[in-house]
Amino acid sequence: MRKSIYRMLGLGVLLFAALLVPGSMKGAFAEVNVNINIGPPPIVVPEPPEVVLVPGAGVFFVPQLDFDVFFYNDYWWSPRGSHWYRSRAYNGPWGVIDKRYVPAPVYRVPKDYRHRYEREQRIPYEHWKKKGKKERSERKEDKRGDKHDRGHGKKGR
Repeated sequence: MRKSIYRMLGLGVLLFAALLVPGSMKGAFAEVNVNINIGPPPIVVPEPPEVVLVPGAGVFFVPQLDFDVFFYNDYWWSPRGSHWYRSRAYNGPWGVIDKRYVPAPVYRVPKDYRHRYEREQRIPYEHWKKKGKKERSERKEDKRGDKHDRGHGKKGR
């Protein structure tokens, strides 16, 4: 009986020592890991931006920023590091979006677009935003008209 008490006591001392010396019984106990992923800085567009149209693409870019911000199809897009971000407003909130959902015209903007289109007309945000609302409104009206002209609904009997 004394031997079993000494064995239990010895086992307790070993377990206690293992807890005090990290890594001595690696894998025997659950480990806690904390990873802090410090990615690219947040997307901050402090004021309504001027935009420039990429000719033939229908994509606008913000020339005054040091990083890429595009506008296309009612969304703002920005590649940061290995991720793409999307927002409904230039000032956020921005959310991560899978690369496969980035529209081809945005993804295919030439890498040297800033240099290539630096002389294109800069459009003040207020002017551009008003023009965009008008165009979107016209597109919605056209879609509504198309629905009614296609003969949807029941025909008279």
